[in-house]
Amino acid sequence: MNIRFIGAVKGVTGSCHLIEFGDKRLLLDCGMFQGKDDELNYQELPFNPADIDYMVLSHSHIDHSGRIPLLVKKGFHGTIYCSRPTYDLCEIMLLDSAHIQEMETEWANRKAMRAGRPLIEPLYTQDDAKRSFKYFKPVLYEQIVNADENLTLRFNDAGHVLGSSIIEMWIKEGQDTVKIVYSGDIGMKEKPILNDPAVIESADYVIMEATYGNRLHEHIEKREKELLNIILKTVLRGGTVIIPSFAVGRTQEIIYELNKYYDSHKDLDEIQLSFLRNIPVYIDSPLAAKATEVFQRNAGVFDKEAREYLMRGDNPLIFANLHFTQNADESKQLNFSDEPKIIISSSGMCDAGRIKHHLKHNLWKKNNSIIFVGYQAEGTLGRRILDGAKKVKILGEEISVNAEVYNVEGFSGHADKNGLINWLMNFKKKPVKLFIVHGEYQAKADFAAEVEKVLGIECIIPEYDEVYEIKANNMVEEVGIEKPAADGTLAEEQFCILIRELKSLKALFEHTLKQLEDSLGSQPVSAAKCNSINNILLDLESDIVNLSMLIGK
Repeated sequence: MNIRFIGAVKGVTGSCHLIEFGDKRLLLDCGMFQGKDDELNYQELPFNPADIDYMVLSHSHIDHSGRIPLLVKKGFHGTIYCSRPTYDLCEIMLLDSAHIQEMETEWANRKAMRAGRPLIEPLYTQDDAKRSFKYFKPVLYEQIVNADENLTLRFNDAGHVLGSSIIEMWIKEGQDTVKIVYSGDIGMKEKPILNDPAVIESADYVIMEATYGNRLHEHIEKREKELLNIILKTVLRGGTVIIPSFAVGRTQEIIYELNKYYDSHKDLDEIQLSFLRNIPVYIDSPLAAKATEVFQRNAGVFDKEAREYLMRGDNPLIFANLHFTQNADESKQLNFSDEPKIIISSSGMCDAGRIKHHLKHNLWKKNNSIIFVGYQAEGTLGRRILDGAKKVKILGEEISVNAEVYNVEGFSGHADKNGLINWLMNFKKKPVKLFIVHGEYQAKADFAAEVEKVLGIECIIPEYDEVYEIKANNMVEEVGIEKPAADGTLAEEQFCILIRELKSLKALFEHTLKQLEDSLGSQPVSAAKCNSINNILLDLESDIVNLSMLIGK
């Protein structure tokens, strides 16, 4: 049995892992790369989609599901197992993603035609997304699923987003059965609407995320109060609150918390509470509106508190001053109104969607506030703002960052270091090996050290496209890169790996070049910075020449 790691290994996006056993191939997620790695979406898939027999999808977020239409477009015709809410969300999210692909391609092709450059095609279309739905097979939490005589699955609630799953897999080869657990993304305990992550008691091997593997979420119990204090402070000075939020999950949690606050908060007097209740809250995301409907249809997997709201006849996702914008014109009007308000819009990392327009019109105003309530990946607009950029380019225009910027971590969808460690502590039979993925390198390295120190579990941090063979007696051996042949030439598989690495570097170089062009074109650059860039480029030129000579030998 082999496990091949081909996504979410150099960061937190593009989740994708391949398990080969007997004559079968099982894919764990097939997500899109985002932020600094988004160019990787346009590289050829490093496997033949037609050869994949099964896929298990941990949840609907695009960094886990976003390349499924591409997978189908390239020949996949197997079965995709996921929870029922995940399927319902994918029906809207993958179509939305395809629409974005089509719109961005149309915009790029208009520029290409004017410049006389070749036209491009979208990564996939809405028709590709629709075709992919016929391969989904939704299952219930805790249901035993016999995919075939050698593969048994069980999905468990991960508490990360509606429908998110921790997946248990029993894989039989010959007389031996190996149990692998794939964590997907593990949620925080006591999140609004969702149940706590399920306890798993045994595994031979675990493939686990470590997004916050070296961080603790501060003031989790104060997240509601912190959010409301920022809102009150902003609107009292006549400002607008902008909340970039993932359309699926985070937006519904914020709606829930606001509703809950209005119903039960005791530390405000009646005048303050009346004022707060009259602040209009706009959900400006067609996807978020559709996702909220999906949440309401899947109330059966809500946690106890949310179900009790429903039993009392109170829909926790609706309140009097909540408004869903219906079209682009209504969205535009929000930025021409001076009334104090809250705008919740996607995308959560600010790299696409209507949030970019709201930031363009509001980020430069000192009386406004920007509240981040989710992870911001490297290379995204949200990360640059959160890291303290004084100016950012949005929709081709340089915008000053004058608004107050906040990061309310209590709304994170991911467990922090302690949450991840506590989840592992529930295993009565400890795994032999823990493969750590879905995190920036330092987070993974620090988490691995903590796991080995506290729990004594050996950890492996896979590199891109590394393959590990699971052998008898719980032995694991890296087999992803072959040794050079006796005559010193590269074996075919290693050569292919090098080609993929070079393509990855090429994509990163092109991304950096664009950043440099944007930076040099929009603001003065100091002599010291120019010298530093020049020195790096000289070193790069030398390395490329040496590489060229080495390959040519």
